[in-house]
Amino acid sequence: MRKVIVLGSTGSIGVQALEVIAENPEQFELVGLAAGTNRERLAEQAAAFGVEHTALGADEASELVRGVSADVVLNGITGSVGLGPTLATLETDATLALANKESLIVGGDLVKALAAPGQIVPVDSEHSAIAQALRSGMPAEVRRLIVTASGGPFRGRSRDSLRGVSPREALAHPTWDMGLVITTNSATLVNKGLEVIEAHLLFDVPYDRIEVTVHPQSIVHSMVEFVDGSTIAQASPPNMKLPISLGLDWPNRVAGVGAPLDWATSSTWTFEPLDAEVFPAVELAKAVGRLGATFPAVFNAANEQAVLAFHAGRIGFLDILDTVTRVVESHEAGDLSLEGVYEAERWARASADRILAAAG
Repeated sequence: MRKVIVLGSTGSIGVQALEVIAENPEQFELVGLAAGTNRERLAEQAAAFGVEHTALGADEASELVRGVSADVVLNGITGSVGLGPTLATLETDATLALANKESLIVGGDLVKALAAPGQIVPVDSEHSAIAQALRSGMPAEVRRLIVTASGGPFRGRSRDSLRGVSPREALAHPTWDMGLVITTNSATLVNKGLEVIEAHLLFDVPYDRIEVTVHPQSIVHSMVEFVDGSTIAQASPPNMKLPISLGLDWPNRVAGVGAPLDWATSSTWTFEPLDAEVFPAVELAKAVGRLGATFPAVFNAANEQAVLAFHAGRIGFLDILDTVTRVVESHEAGDLSLEGVYEAERWARASADRILAAAG
């Protein structure tokens, strides 16, 4: 029986985590809940599960983690505000089931320095897939990590054809139902760039050995290529409950959490190279990741500002990455601490706003 705290309990990941816990009462006991601002929904969840310990906001979530004994903390908070609770969790003996990729990306070495070996278990479907595939060999036998991408709604389009796309078109993701920023990030492939940084930090594989391939069916969630030429892929229908359940009980699998593929039905899986000219976000993210320090925090924050400006009708789709690039190029590395990260983010948002105002 694993005692679990769920942070971001009212969001998509949190709600699905609670469903996994409710469906497997012999394996999991919910001992704490934290939400961002939805106090009413948090109270409903606490009553449904008989949970005494709850928190509202990231600061309270950090205190909850420090004050309640748990075996696993699932961080499903949205955005870099989840960095504080991530650090708080790593200060305990609990396993961190990490769905809040931003906290690892912006925290970088700050997070890694606190984490004990094996303490962080990824919940993103791509990184969960890599973690599963890595069990097929030794670290020295890994040649490359291959992160799959659906390609988003603009797969196969030319750069010029993207100049006039609307926010509504950018939100028409072919596979996943996500929030405004994440869905737009999937259209620009910024989200895939962030996942490359996350893969580097999680698995200690150099950036030149992490590749992205476009796989529109979203059945193969990522792959690991080994030195003998073999490639191990993790495949399943798109369903976040599978990586969530693995995060809660790693490395054990929770029976019945997802439906298997139907091998009696004909299907075709395709893979194609990423067009870096049309979608430069992945290469920009790799450059940012190599710079380290506060650069990933600046990359992430500037992108969020530009995405909001795009949806407000102030800039075009291609202006998102152009704005982020200009902000990154003008940044000077700051102190990699909790406050240093947040200060870098404030600077990035202000810098992006100045660029966007001048463009308008």
